[in-house]
Amino acid sequence: MNKKTVDPTSSPWAPFGIQLRRSREAAGLKQEELAPLCECSPSHLSYVELAHRPPSRSLAELADKALQTGGTLMLMWWQLKHTAILEGFPEYARYEALAEQIRIFEIDVIPGLLQTRAYATAIEMGYARQGGATLEQAEERIEFRLARQQVLERIPTPLLHTVLDESCLRRIVGGRDVMVGQLLHLEQMAKRPNVVIQVAPYSLGENRPFTRVAHLLTMPNRKILAYGEIEQRGYIDRDSQSVAALTKSYDRLAVEALGQAESLTLIRSARRDFEWMST
Repeated sequence: MNKKTVDPTSSPWAPFGIQLRRSREAAGLKQEELAPLCECSPSHLSYVELAHRPPSRSLAELADKALQTGGTLMLMWWQLKHTAILEGFPEYARYEALAEQIRIFEIDVIPGLLQTRAYATAIEMGYARQGGATLEQAEERIEFRLARQQVLERIPTPLLHTVLDESCLRRIVGGRDVMVGQLLHLEQMAKRPNVVIQVAPYSLGENRPFTRVAHLLTMPNRKILAYGEIEQRGYIDRDSQSVAALTKSYDRLAVEALGQAESLTLIRSARRDFEWMST
């Protein structure tokens, strides 16, 4: 039996591996005995216990049943899976899926609802390379983001109104080809009757109403919810006064930003600039 000590801080799934091993040993089972009950090999079970591989949902469910842990391992698996998504954001996504109108102001990065797979992959894999997430977490975030985009296919379709700071068009993410594809995607999305894309040009300078990103959701009951992030977590703002102030600033931004036709011209110009870049 491998008695190697596992540091609980060594990886996001280390606590799961430690608990699995403790539960297995408490039940008096060897890895060779538990593995068939979990429909995996003893070596795979060992890798999970040593935090060399992440656990699957199936393994968590079967191990809970075999070891009679009362669902402890499954709860740990859910907590592990949700570490990939910023705390508080899943709640926002649930409201977003029901909203009649979605308003977003973004700086530096194209909003998730309008990202191509290549662009989203470049962002998340870059974050993973810097140690901000595991590869599995990065992949989960990519799939989560692309799944959110299905809201735009819903019937009745919601209205998406987004204002992009010009930096979203100029910041290189993933290289020339990724940016060309992303900006072309914006041009195509702008043709949809339920999508409005405006650009806040650099020339707005200090007159730009926002210094941070903004998300506003108009729900079927006409109530407006805002979403914000602070100290590495997201939250839904339901306070009527702060939401009203945010809505007023957004409306002002929409007036001062370029119109739809001018915005599309700037997007095309940025795309052509990338097309002229050397590979």
